[in-house]
Amino acid sequence: MKSKIDQYVINKVRDKRLEKNISQADLAYELGMSVGFIGKVESSKYPSHYNIKHLNLLAKILECSPQDFLPKKPL
Repeated sequence: MKSKIDQYVINKVRDKRLEKNISQADLAYELGMSVGFIGKVESSKYPSHYNIKHLNLLAKILECSPQDFLPKKPL
């Protein structure tokens, strides 16, 4: 089971990905990861999640700040 903070970040990344019309496959390619990894991160069935390095790369790819993926206050 993912922590509240992990799920919050995952939701923010997915929202931004969909807003930019980027598929899981395209995002995985840009990150240098497998499509399966993105699918596992976005699924509640697996414990996979993004780390700080991923968030920095995601911000570059999605043209935003890494802070955009984090809550204003602790969860």
